[in-house]
Amino acid sequence: MKIVMVLMLVAVLGALASAGVFMLRRGRDGEKRNNHMARALAVRVGLSVAVFLFVLLSWYMGWVKPTGLPTGQ
Repeated sequence: MKIVMVLMLVAVLGALASAGVFMLRRGRDGEKRNNHMARALAVRVGLSVAVFLFVLLSWYMGWVKPTGLPTGQ
């Protein structure tokens, strides 16, 4: 389960990077560039919500357990 969460977080970062590339890319058609950037950001938001809901579901089902911070004792 932890691997799935890490892969989803990597996908979120990939969508953010692609939005940055679309934002910085120069082209003749500014409208097309803005549509690609907006779509990439929408995918990032959707993936972020999915990661959050997956973490909550995993915790509820007992697949992952919160361990807290190590205290060194």
